[in-house]
Amino acid sequence: MIRPKSTEKPFPVDWPSRFRILEKQAKDPAVKAFYQAGSVPGDTPLKQVSFLALDLETTGLDPQTDAIISVGFIPLYHDRILCSGARHWVVRPDQHRPDIQTVIHGITHSRMDACPRFNTILPRLLKAMAGRVIVAHYSRIEQGFLRKAIADLTGDDLEFPIVDTMEIESRKHPVFRPNLFQRWMGEKNSPSLRLAHARERYNLPPYRPHHALTDALAAAELFLAQTNDPFTVDTPISVLLYPSSVKT
Repeated sequence: MIRPKSTEKPFPVDWPSRFRILEKQAKDPAVKAFYQAGSVPGDTPLKQVSFLALDLETTGLDPQTDAIISVGFIPLYHDRILCSGARHWVVRPDQHRPDIQTVIHGITHSRMDACPRFNTILPRLLKAMAGRVIVAHYSRIEQGFLRKAIADLTGDDLEFPIVDTMEIESRKHPVFRPNLFQRWMGEKNSPSLRLAHARERYNLPPYRPHHALTDALAAAELFLAQTNDPFTVDTPISVLLYPSSVKT
């Protein structure tokens, strides 16, 4: 999804119309089928939307220089998580990456060498995403890396509606950096928006981080907790979507 420049204001996207345009432009069969599945209109109530919590583990934060090394997802609705639909893959980068932090991810080079490349799981990932709204915590990772990977593999662009649990949390806890007087008065920074810290505020259990499927489940649980207040089952999905700007 193309992000607006800092001087631009994001605007709501008509996702069904956008998908019809992208379906005509897509060349790869899997990408074309993804767009053919369509997308929910913005006025669809939360109770009628199908979601997919998604997490990627990568070698770093820059899609231009780093690589995806694992993918995890789990489908959900506004009131339940479908654990039977969960999937997890470790994938092998196209090039040897000595920079992979095995201590963080727990994924060794020997394990990665025995795993498939991203292009072999792409059709199954796109099939799981089709027709669903994606849920992720700090969604720039999922958006940026998926877009770059699919562009490299197929030449196509990938855009999709997404709910960012970190962005929702930031609405409830706006970033606050006190000035000198406020620090002197004892006021501190706003609560952390990290996934684990956000979950603590809803009394959700701690999970070990940096495992794609566990982090997807953690984001799914956080999303269900977040939507209990101030949202309702009749809240339009457009209210929850991460602000987006696309070029037509």
